[in-house]
Amino acid sequence: MSHIETLTKYVGHFVDALWRSGVEQVVISPGSRSTPLALLMTEHPHMKHWVNLDERSAAFYALGLAKESQKPVALVCTSGTAAANYMPAVVEAFYSRIPLILLTADRPHELRDVGAPQAINQIQMYGGFVKWFHEMMLPEANPAALRYVQQQAVRAMQQAQEGNPGPVHLNFPFREPLTPDFTVENIWSSGESAAKPPLYGTARLDENEIQRLVEILETGKKGLIVVGPQEDAELAHAVVRLAEKWQLPVLADPLSQLRSGTHTKDVIIETYDTILKSASVRAKLQPDFIIRFGAMPVSKPYLFLMKEYAGSDHIVVEKHAGYREPVGMNTQFVYSDPVKLCEALSESVPVKMETWLLEWQQMNRIARQVLTDDTGNMELTEGIAVQDILRNTPDESNVFVGNSMPIRDLDSFFFTTDKHIQPWCNRGTNGIDGVVSTASGVAASGKRTTLVIGDLSFYHDMNGLMAGRNYGLDLTIVVINNNGGGIFSFLPQAQEAAHFETLFGTPTNLDFEHAAGLYQLPYTLAADRAAFADALQESYNKKGMHIIEVRTEREDNVNWHREKWQEAEKELLHYLENSHA
Repeated sequence: MSHIETLTKYVGHFVDALWRSGVEQVVISPGSRSTPLALLMTEHPHMKHWVNLDERSAAFYALGLAKESQKPVALVCTSGTAAANYMPAVVEAFYSRIPLILLTADRPHELRDVGAPQAINQIQMYGGFVKWFHEMMLPEANPAALRYVQQQAVRAMQQAQEGNPGPVHLNFPFREPLTPDFTVENIWSSGESAAKPPLYGTARLDENEIQRLVEILETGKKGLIVVGPQEDAELAHAVVRLAEKWQLPVLADPLSQLRSGTHTKDVIIETYDTILKSASVRAKLQPDFIIRFGAMPVSKPYLFLMKEYAGSDHIVVEKHAGYREPVGMNTQFVYSDPVKLCEALSESVPVKMETWLLEWQQMNRIARQVLTDDTGNMELTEGIAVQDILRNTPDESNVFVGNSMPIRDLDSFFFTTDKHIQPWCNRGTNGIDGVVSTASGVAASGKRTTLVIGDLSFYHDMNGLMAGRNYGLDLTIVVINNNGGGIFSFLPQAQEAAHFETLFGTPTNLDFEHAAGLYQLPYTLAADRAAFADALQESYNKKGMHIIEVRTEREDNVNWHREKWQEAEKELLHYLENSHA
């Protein structure tokens, strides 16, 4: 059998086994050494392929695809620094528990460490940021080799999804020539000969363990259910039913999937970040216990509450074994399917304290009234821009937000709604890179997507516009341009006047209309709320990508937010002092 025939069958069997294991999409960055993988992925009859020229953008694009589909997505690149450019997205995927399958082409062993061009050490190059690494054998086409390559495809899928999902890395050494021959017979494996994917069950507590948990919770009446960032669409109904039975408030993170949808929302406290900003308010809200589902919430005031009441019973529910508890509290971890746990706990109803829930509900109404009290104001602040996006975005759509200020404004101004709005953000490492590309990957699902992003984060990933434009994705990009790092104006660094602008403010002084022009995308500069609403509606009524810029002043933004928080604190304390009198 010739080298080309061997190469074709070896890689073909791998690609087919990967698809049979459940991989439906691959993002390919062009290169020479990866030719066998790229061509056979493209020629596979069932594999959907995307081409992204920039490996850094490609990896974040795949991250978005995997986020939205909740299925592993493959990545293919050539050897050398191409693979190194995957690193930022690999780190994000690892910490946000998103399954990616990294397929890097490499020089054969005789061309490593000898000064050959485009050759770097790719063995375990992602270190501890992948769940599994495997160096593939050089292609052979005997039955044992074909079984081996199929088994590695299945194992890659298994490792990416087992327990807490994450990225895995397979490194493929290839000798030249590299172009497969599609006239070869039996390129793909048959269903009978393919390796078998594993079957997974659901983890749940037994009756004795449920009773032990109930006994812990029965010792206190003032409990909090907290739902942080998580993607399980079924959890909302289960958590709400539990909270209604137990008469407990639910502090719902903006990425919790609880603030929008058809479930009832009377127990959901979406303004808890504003409520807890005041230390004086927190002093009146000591919980007896906290049950948390999902990752740690975005809210920093919630972190303060935990630190101030470290003696409260703290329970963290995870679907699989893991450790996400940054406060250092004495925590009871529960490893069980969250929906099944909620259903089981709903069967046992501890002593209710309805006044505790009523108090939180009234505080939520007060905070929401303060935050929305801009009825006649036509000025376009950053917080108002987020409110107007959520008001105008279509039902059954995605809203992707960047880190720093956009995610915090989403936390403050994403009020409960019956619309189905799926919120997204890269909260694994909270970085500002790769956001345009990740949002584009989310938009590739076909659902209208709105990206809210700061000017620095937009600048970091303007290359991400290429894939969105090439594939005609329905993506509205709202660039909140405060000419720099707006979040730093809220931090103590803002007092360092001598070096603040150079080191933290970091103004770019860029005209983003030119960026839109470079990629031939529609662009609008919105001067006020009316113009902004018109621009949003125009973008939603048309296909493709649109860029809308909103210009704000950093100092004005800080003052506007602080005035809101101070007014909320005043109203909340007035209510609490009277209700506790």
